[in-house]
Amino acid sequence: MIQLLKMAYRDLGRNRRRSFFSALALAMGLALLLLMAAVVEGEMRGAMELGIRLQTGHLQVRAKSYNENKASLKFDDLVANPEQIAAQVASLAPVQVATPRLFASGIVASGDESVGVSVVGIDPSSPANDPYRAGLVSGSFLTADDREGLLMGQTLADKLGLKAGDRVNLLVNTSNGGVDQQSFVIRGIFSTHTPAFDQGTVFLPLTKAQAFTQVGDHASIIFVLLKNRDQANAVAAALQSSNGSRYQVVTWEQMNDLLVQTEQLSNAYMMFLYLIVLAITATVIVNTLIMSVFERTREIGILSAIGMRAGRVMAMFFAESVLLAVGGIVMGLLLGGLLVVYATDIGFYVGSIAGSMSGLLIGERIYGYLTPNAAVSLTVIAFVVTLLAALYPAVLAARMEPVDALRSGQ
Repeated sequence: MIQLLKMAYRDLGRNRRRSFFSALALAMGLALLLLMAAVVEGEMRGAMELGIRLQTGHLQVRAKSYNENKASLKFDDLVANPEQIAAQVASLAPVQVATPRLFASGIVASGDESVGVSVVGIDPSSPANDPYRAGLVSGSFLTADDREGLLMGQTLADKLGLKAGDRVNLLVNTSNGGVDQQSFVIRGIFSTHTPAFDQGTVFLPLTKAQAFTQVGDHASIIFVLLKNRDQANAVAAALQSSNGSRYQVVTWEQMNDLLVQTEQLSNAYMMFLYLIVLAITATVIVNTLIMSVFERTREIGILSAIGMRAGRVMAMFFAESVLLAVGGIVMGLLLGGLLVVYATDIGFYVGSIAGSMSGLLIGERIYGYLTPNAAVSLTVIAFVVTLLAALYPAVLAARMEPVDALRSGQ
Protein backbone atom coordinates (compact mmCIF):
# COMPACT_ATOMS: atom_id res chain seq x y z
CA MET A 1 0.00 0.00 0.00
CA ILE A 2 2.82 2.39 0.86
CA GLN A 3 4.45 1.64 -2.48
CA LEU A 4 1.22 2.38 -4.33
CA LEU A 5 0.86 5.71 -2.54
CA LYS A 6 4.45 6.61 -3.43
CA MET A 7 3.79 5.78 -7.07
CA ALA A 8 0.55 7.74 -6.99
CA TYR A 9 2.30 10.75 -5.47
CA ARG A 10 4.98 10.58 -8.17
CA ASP A 11 2.40 10.29 -10.93
CA LEU A 12 0.40 13.26 -9.65
CA GLY A 13 3.60 15.24 -9.44
CA ARG A 14 4.20 14.85 -13.17
CA ASN A 15 1.61 17.52 -13.81
CA ARG A 16 1.50 19.46 -10.60
CA ARG A 17 -0.62 22.31 -11.93
CA ARG A 18 -3.38 19.98 -13.14
CA SER A 19 -3.28 17.97 -9.92
CA PHE A 20 -3.43 21.14 -7.82
CA PHE A 21 -6.42 22.55 -9.67
CA SER A 22 -8.20 19.20 -9.45
CA ALA A 23 -7.71 19.19 -5.67
CA LEU A 24 -8.72 22.85 -5.59
CA ALA A 25 -11.98 22.03 -7.42
CA LEU A 26 -12.77 19.48 -4.73
CA ALA A 27 -11.80 22.01 -2.03
CA MET A 28 -14.08 24.68 -3.46
CA GLY A 29 -16.90 22.17 -3.82
CA LEU A 30 -16.57 21.03 -0.21
CA ALA A 31 -16.25 24.61 1.05
CA LEU A 32 -19.42 25.56 -0.82
CA LEU A 33 -21.26 22.56 0.63
CA LEU A 34 -20.19 23.48 4.17
CA LEU A 35 -21.31 27.08 3.68
CA MET A 36 -24.65 26.04 2.18
CA ALA A 37 -25.31 23.60 5.01
CA ALA A 38 -24.39 26.22 7.62
CA VAL A 39 -26.58 28.94 6.10
CA VAL A 40 -29.63 26.68 5.73
CA GLU A 41 -29.31 25.27 9.25
CA GLY A 42 -28.59 28.71 10.69
CA GLU A 43 -31.58 30.30 9.01
CA MET A 44 -33.92 27.51 10.09
CA ARG A 45 -32.68 27.80 13.67
CA GLY A 46 -32.88 31.58 13.53
CA ALA A 47 -36.43 31.55 12.18
CA MET A 48 -37.46 29.08 14.88
CA GLU A 49 -35.91 31.18 17.66
CA LEU A 50 -37.52 34.35 16.30
CA GLY A 51 -40.88 32.61 16.08
CA ILE A 52 -40.66 31.33 19.64
CA ARG A 53 -39.30 34.56 21.12
CA LEU A 54 -41.56 37.00 19.32
CA GLN A 55 -44.75 35.12 18.54
CA THR A 56 -45.49 31.67 19.90
CA GLY A 57 -43.44 31.08 23.04
CA HIS A 58 -42.63 27.51 24.03
CA LEU A 59 -46.22 26.91 25.14
CA GLN A 60 -49.56 28.62 24.86
CA VAL A 61 -52.61 28.10 27.04
CA ARG A 62 -55.69 29.11 25.08
CA ALA A 63 -59.36 28.33 24.53
CA LYS A 64 -60.09 25.19 22.53
CA SER A 65 -61.97 27.23 19.94
CA TYR A 66 -59.24 29.88 19.58
CA ASN A 67 -57.79 30.34 16.09
CA GLU A 68 -54.59 32.39 15.92
CA ASN A 69 -55.24 33.23 12.27
CA LYS A 70 -58.51 35.02 13.06
CA ALA A 71 -57.59 36.95 16.24
CA SER A 72 -61.14 36.37 17.47
CA LEU A 73 -62.35 38.48 20.39
CA LYS A 74 -65.43 36.38 21.17
CA PHE A 75 -65.54 35.50 24.84
CA ASP A 76 -65.74 31.78 24.05
CA ASP A 77 -62.43 32.06 22.20
CA LEU A 78 -60.61 33.86 25.03
CA VAL A 79 -59.03 32.92 28.36
CA ALA A 80 -60.93 34.21 31.40
CA ASN A 81 -59.05 35.46 34.47
CA PRO A 82 -55.73 35.33 32.59
CA GLU A 83 -53.62 36.79 35.39
CA GLN A 84 -54.71 34.00 37.75
CA ILE A 85 -53.98 31.26 35.20
CA ALA A 86 -50.62 32.84 34.30
CA ALA A 87 -49.64 32.83 37.98
CA GLN A 88 -50.53 29.13 38.27
CA VAL A 89 -48.47 28.29 35.16
CA ALA A 90 -45.52 30.38 36.37
CA SER A 91 -45.42 28.43 39.63
CA LEU A 92 -44.22 25.29 37.81
CA ALA A 93 -40.47 24.69 38.16
CA PRO A 94 -39.68 24.29 34.42
CA VAL A 95 -41.47 27.56 33.54
CA GLN A 96 -39.35 30.67 33.11
CA VAL A 97 -42.18 33.13 32.58
CA ALA A 98 -45.92 33.05 31.88
CA THR A 99 -47.87 36.15 30.90
CA PRO A 100 -51.26 36.96 29.32
CA ARG A 101 -51.42 38.45 25.83
CA LEU A 102 -54.35 39.82 23.89
CA PHE A 103 -54.36 39.92 20.09
CA ALA A 104 -56.59 42.09 17.92
CA SER A 105 -56.60 43.27 14.33
CA GLY A 106 -56.13 46.99 13.82
CA ILE A 107 -55.24 49.83 11.50
CA VAL A 108 -52.71 52.56 12.26
CA ALA A 109 -53.51 55.83 10.51
CA SER A 110 -51.29 58.90 10.25
CA GLY A 111 -52.25 61.71 7.90
CA ASP A 112 -53.35 60.19 4.60
CA GLU A 113 -51.55 56.88 5.20
CA SER A 114 -52.82 53.80 6.98
CA VAL A 115 -51.37 50.35 7.62
CA GLY A 116 -52.97 47.15 8.87
CA VAL A 117 -51.31 45.84 12.04
CA SER A 118 -51.60 43.25 14.75
CA VAL A 119 -52.41 44.94 18.06
CA VAL A 120 -50.92 43.07 21.01
CA GLY A 121 -51.83 43.76 24.61
CA ILE A 122 -48.96 42.91 26.97
CA ASP A 123 -48.04 43.15 30.62
CA PRO A 124 -45.17 45.66 30.34
CA SER A 125 -43.43 44.33 33.45
CA SER A 126 -43.14 40.75 32.16
CA PRO A 127 -39.65 39.46 31.22
CA ALA A 128 -41.28 37.95 28.12
CA ASN A 129 -41.14 41.45 26.65
CA ASP A 130 -37.37 41.75 26.99
CA PRO A 131 -36.79 41.50 23.19
CA TYR A 132 -38.85 44.66 22.70
CA ARG A 133 -37.44 46.42 25.75
CA ALA A 134 -33.87 45.62 24.72
CA GLY A 135 -34.65 46.67 21.14
CA LEU A 136 -35.95 50.10 22.12
CA VAL A 137 -34.32 52.63 19.75
CA SER A 138 -36.09 55.79 20.89
CA GLY A 139 -38.59 56.93 23.48
CA SER A 140 -39.52 54.85 26.51
CA PHE A 141 -41.16 51.51 27.21
CA LEU A 142 -44.81 51.14 28.15
CA THR A 143 -46.09 51.15 31.72
CA ALA A 144 -49.03 49.16 33.01
CA ASP A 145 -51.14 52.25 33.80
CA ASP A 146 -50.52 54.05 30.49
CA ARG A 147 -53.88 54.83 28.89
CA GLU A 148 -52.84 56.60 25.71
CA GLY A 149 -49.42 55.25 24.81
CA LEU A 150 -48.37 52.55 22.38
CA LEU A 151 -45.15 50.91 21.24
CA MET A 152 -44.40 50.78 17.52
CA GLY A 153 -41.87 48.89 15.39
CA GLN A 154 -39.15 50.92 13.69
CA THR A 155 -39.97 49.60 10.23
CA LEU A 156 -43.58 50.75 10.59
CA ALA A 157 -42.53 54.11 12.05
CA ASP A 158 -40.11 54.73 9.17
CA LYS A 159 -42.78 53.79 6.65
CA LEU A 160 -45.22 56.31 8.11
CA GLY A 161 -42.54 58.91 8.84
CA LEU A 162 -43.23 58.86 12.59
CA LYS A 163 -41.08 59.25 15.68
CA ALA A 164 -41.48 58.85 19.43
CA GLY A 165 -43.90 61.45 20.79
CA ASP A 166 -46.02 61.65 17.63
CA ARG A 167 -49.74 60.93 17.70
CA VAL A 168 -51.49 58.32 15.56
CA ASN A 169 -55.02 57.04 15.23
CA LEU A 170 -55.58 53.37 15.97
CA LEU A 171 -58.65 51.44 14.89
CA VAL A 172 -59.34 47.97 16.34
CA ASN A 173 -62.06 45.37 16.11
CA THR A 174 -64.00 44.82 19.33
CA SER A 175 -65.62 41.86 21.04
CA ASN A 176 -69.11 42.88 19.89
CA GLY A 177 -68.08 42.81 16.25
CA GLY A 178 -67.72 46.56 15.92
CA VAL A 179 -64.78 48.89 15.43
CA ASP A 180 -63.41 51.49 17.84
CA GLN A 181 -60.95 54.29 17.20
CA GLN A 182 -58.71 56.28 19.54
CA SER A 183 -55.73 58.60 19.34
CA PHE A 184 -52.48 57.34 20.86
CA VAL A 185 -49.03 58.74 21.56
CA ILE A 186 -46.03 56.75 20.35
CA ARG A 187 -44.19 56.21 23.65
CA GLY A 188 -41.35 54.28 22.10
CA ILE A 189 -40.05 52.72 18.91
CA PHE A 190 -38.45 49.28 19.00
CA SER A 191 -36.52 47.09 16.58
CA THR A 192 -36.22 43.31 16.73
CA HIS A 193 -34.22 43.34 13.46
CA THR A 194 -37.09 41.39 11.92
CA PRO A 195 -38.69 43.70 9.33
CA ALA A 196 -41.94 41.74 8.89
CA PHE A 197 -42.62 41.73 12.63
CA ASP A 198 -41.55 45.33 13.22
CA GLN A 199 -43.74 46.55 10.38
CA GLY A 200 -46.89 44.74 11.41
CA THR A 201 -47.01 44.97 15.22
CA VAL A 202 -47.95 47.59 17.79
CA PHE A 203 -48.12 47.03 21.54
CA LEU A 204 -50.54 48.37 24.14
CA PRO A 205 -50.61 47.77 27.89
CA LEU A 206 -52.83 44.75 28.52
CA THR A 207 -55.42 46.62 30.61
CA LYS A 208 -55.74 49.33 27.96
CA ALA A 209 -56.03 46.74 25.18
CA GLN A 210 -58.76 44.93 27.14
CA ALA A 211 -60.74 48.14 27.63
CA PHE A 212 -60.19 49.26 24.04
CA THR A 213 -61.41 45.96 22.57
CA GLN A 214 -64.16 45.60 25.22
CA VAL A 215 -63.18 42.07 26.30
CA GLY A 216 -63.13 42.71 30.04
CA ASP A 217 -60.86 40.45 32.08
CA HIS A 218 -59.93 38.17 29.18
CA ALA A 219 -56.85 37.46 27.09
CA SER A 220 -56.19 35.57 23.88
CA ILE A 221 -53.47 33.34 25.27
CA ILE A 222 -51.13 32.69 28.14
CA PHE A 223 -47.67 33.08 26.60
CA VAL A 224 -45.19 30.67 28.25
CA LEU A 225 -41.40 30.48 28.03
CA LEU A 226 -39.59 27.48 29.51
CA LYS A 227 -36.10 27.13 30.92
CA ASN A 228 -35.57 24.19 28.57
CA ARG A 229 -37.74 23.84 25.49
CA ASP A 230 -37.17 20.07 25.43
CA GLN A 231 -39.54 19.90 28.42
CA ALA A 232 -42.41 21.41 26.42
CA ASN A 233 -44.37 18.18 25.97
CA ALA A 234 -44.08 17.19 29.63
CA VAL A 235 -45.13 20.62 30.89
CA ALA A 236 -47.97 20.74 28.35
CA ALA A 237 -49.28 17.40 29.61
CA ALA A 238 -49.16 18.60 33.21
CA LEU A 239 -50.95 21.85 32.38
CA GLN A 240 -53.57 20.06 30.30
CA SER A 241 -54.44 17.72 33.14
CA SER A 242 -54.67 20.57 35.66
CA ASN A 243 -56.82 22.83 33.42
CA GLY A 244 -59.28 20.14 32.41
CA SER A 245 -61.06 20.30 29.07
CA ARG A 246 -61.81 24.03 28.96
CA TYR A 247 -58.42 25.14 27.63
CA GLN A 248 -55.85 23.58 25.33
CA VAL A 249 -52.08 23.68 25.75
CA VAL A 250 -50.12 23.94 22.50
CA THR A 251 -46.38 23.36 22.18
CA TRP A 252 -43.89 25.32 20.08
CA GLU A 253 -43.52 22.38 17.71
CA GLN A 254 -47.25 22.35 16.97
CA MET A 255 -47.40 26.12 16.51
CA ASN A 256 -44.36 26.12 14.23
CA ASP A 257 -45.36 23.07 12.23
CA LEU A 258 -45.06 25.04 8.98
CA LEU A 259 -41.45 25.88 9.78
CA VAL A 260 -40.69 22.24 10.59
CA GLN A 261 -42.15 21.19 7.24
CA THR A 262 -40.23 23.96 5.48
CA GLU A 263 -37.02 22.74 7.07
CA GLN A 264 -37.66 19.19 5.86
CA LEU A 265 -38.41 20.46 2.36
CA SER A 266 -35.31 22.66 2.32
CA ASN A 267 -33.15 19.75 3.44
CA ALA A 268 -34.40 17.66 0.52
CA TYR A 269 -33.85 20.54 -1.88
CA MET A 270 -30.35 21.19 -0.52
CA MET A 271 -29.47 17.53 -0.96
CA PHE A 272 -30.28 17.96 -4.66
CA LEU A 273 -27.96 20.97 -4.81
CA TYR A 274 -25.26 19.04 -2.96
CA LEU A 275 -25.40 16.33 -5.61
CA ILE A 276 -25.03 18.91 -8.38
CA VAL A 277 -21.95 20.43 -6.75
CA LEU A 278 -20.42 17.01 -6.11
CA ALA A 279 -21.19 15.91 -9.68
CA ILE A 280 -19.30 18.91 -11.05
CA THR A 281 -16.40 18.15 -8.72
CA ALA A 282 -16.40 14.48 -9.72
CA THR A 283 -16.29 15.48 -13.39
CA VAL A 284 -13.07 17.42 -12.78
CA ILE A 285 -11.51 14.45 -10.97
CA VAL A 286 -12.56 12.03 -13.71
CA ASN A 287 -11.09 14.30 -16.37
CA THR A 288 -7.79 14.55 -14.49
CA LEU A 289 -7.44 10.78 -14.08
CA ILE A 290 -8.49 10.00 -17.67
CA MET A 291 -5.86 12.45 -18.91
CA SER A 292 -3.38 10.64 -16.69
CA VAL A 293 -4.38 7.28 -18.21
CA PHE A 294 -3.85 8.49 -21.79
CA GLU A 295 -0.55 10.12 -20.93
CA ARG A 296 0.74 6.92 -19.30
CA THR A 297 -0.58 4.38 -21.79
CA ARG A 298 2.90 3.02 -22.58
CA GLU A 299 3.83 2.88 -18.90
CA ILE A 300 0.64 0.97 -18.09
CA GLY A 301 1.43 -1.45 -20.95
CA ILE A 302 4.95 -2.06 -19.61
CA LEU A 303 3.65 -2.64 -16.06
CA SER A 304 1.06 -5.08 -17.37
CA ALA A 305 3.67 -6.83 -19.55
CA ILE A 306 6.01 -7.47 -16.58
CA GLY A 307 3.19 -9.01 -14.55
CA MET A 308 1.27 -6.26 -12.77
CA ARG A 309 -2.29 -7.48 -12.44
CA ALA A 310 -5.34 -5.50 -13.43
CA GLY A 311 -6.41 -5.17 -9.81
CA ARG A 312 -3.12 -3.53 -8.88
CA VAL A 313 -3.37 -1.13 -11.84
CA MET A 314 -6.81 -0.12 -10.59
CA ALA A 315 -5.47 0.27 -7.06
CA MET A 316 -2.78 2.61 -8.37
CA PHE A 317 -5.39 4.99 -9.79
CA PHE A 318 -7.51 4.70 -6.67
CA ALA A 319 -4.41 5.68 -4.68
CA GLU A 320 -4.10 8.80 -6.83
CA SER A 321 -7.76 9.53 -6.16
CA VAL A 322 -7.17 9.13 -2.42
CA LEU A 323 -4.31 11.63 -2.50
CA LEU A 324 -6.41 14.10 -4.50
CA ALA A 325 -9.28 13.60 -2.05
CA VAL A 326 -7.10 14.11 1.02
CA GLY A 327 -5.46 17.23 -0.41
CA GLY A 328 -8.77 18.67 -1.63
CA ILE A 329 -10.59 17.91 1.61
CA VAL A 330 -7.89 19.50 3.77
CA MET A 331 -7.99 22.67 1.65
CA GLY A 332 -11.80 22.51 1.57
CA LEU A 333 -12.07 22.28 5.35
CA LEU A 334 -9.75 25.26 5.77
CA LEU A 335 -11.55 27.38 3.18
CA GLY A 336 -14.99 26.20 4.25
CA GLY A 337 -14.11 26.78 7.91
CA LEU A 338 -13.28 30.42 7.17
CA LEU A 339 -16.54 30.89 5.28
CA VAL A 340 -18.57 29.25 8.04
CA VAL A 341 -16.88 31.37 10.73
CA TYR A 342 -17.76 34.50 8.74
CA ALA A 343 -21.36 33.34 8.29
CA THR A 344 -21.67 32.43 11.97
CA ASP A 345 -20.11 35.55 13.50
CA ILE A 346 -20.97 38.27 10.97
CA GLY A 347 -23.70 36.77 8.81
CA PHE A 348 -25.15 38.04 5.55
CA TYR A 349 -27.22 41.20 5.60
CA VAL A 350 -30.43 40.95 3.60
CA GLY A 351 -32.12 44.07 4.96
CA SER A 352 -35.48 44.94 3.46
CA ILE A 353 -35.47 41.73 1.42
CA ALA A 354 -36.27 39.87 4.64
CA GLY A 355 -39.94 39.43 5.23
CA SER A 356 -42.62 37.12 6.43
CA MET A 357 -42.75 34.21 4.02
CA SER A 358 -45.87 32.14 4.58
CA GLY A 359 -45.90 33.16 8.24
CA LEU A 360 -42.18 32.57 8.81
CA LEU A 361 -40.20 35.34 10.47
CA ILE A 362 -36.94 36.10 8.70
CA GLY A 363 -34.37 38.37 10.34
CA GLU A 364 -32.62 41.15 8.45
CA ARG A 365 -29.33 39.29 8.83
CA ILE A 366 -28.85 35.58 8.09
CA TYR A 367 -26.37 33.70 10.26
CA GLY A 368 -24.79 30.32 9.71
CA TYR A 369 -24.73 27.34 12.04
CA LEU A 370 -22.79 24.23 11.08
CA THR A 371 -23.46 21.10 13.10
CA PRO A 372 -20.63 18.57 13.62
CA ASN A 373 -22.78 15.86 12.02
CA ALA A 374 -23.24 17.93 8.86
CA ALA A 375 -19.51 18.70 8.63
CA VAL A 376 -18.53 15.05 9.04
CA SER A 377 -21.22 13.80 6.65
CA LEU A 378 -20.28 16.23 3.89
CA THR A 379 -16.58 15.44 4.30
CA VAL A 380 -17.22 11.71 4.04
CA ILE A 381 -19.52 12.17 1.05
CA ALA A 382 -16.92 14.30 -0.74
CA PHE A 383 -14.26 11.65 -0.09
CA VAL A 384 -16.48 8.82 -1.34
CA VAL A 385 -17.50 10.76 -4.45
CA THR A 386 -13.83 11.36 -5.26
CA LEU A 387 -13.10 7.64 -4.96
CA LEU A 388 -16.10 6.80 -7.15
CA ALA A 389 -14.84 9.31 -9.71
CA ALA A 390 -11.69 7.20 -10.05
CA LEU A 391 -13.66 4.07 -10.91
CA TYR A 392 -14.02 4.66 -14.65
CA PRO A 393 -10.38 5.77 -15.26
CA ALA A 394 -9.14 2.86 -13.14
CA VAL A 395 -11.22 0.32 -15.07
CA LEU A 396 -10.11 1.92 -18.35
CA ALA A 397 -6.46 1.49 -17.39
CA ALA A 398 -6.92 -2.05 -16.03
CA ARG A 399 -8.58 -3.28 -19.23
CA MET A 400 -5.73 -2.18 -21.48
CA GLU A 401 -4.07 -5.02 -23.35
CA PRO A 402 -0.27 -4.82 -22.92
CA VAL A 403 0.46 -5.18 -26.66
CA ASP A 404 -2.08 -2.54 -27.66
CA ALA A 405 -0.92 -0.22 -24.89
CA LEU A 406 2.74 -0.54 -25.94
CA ARG A 407 1.87 0.01 -29.59
CA SER A 408 -0.33 3.09 -28.94
CA GLY A 409 2.23 4.50 -26.57
CA GLN A 410 5.01 4.58 -29.18
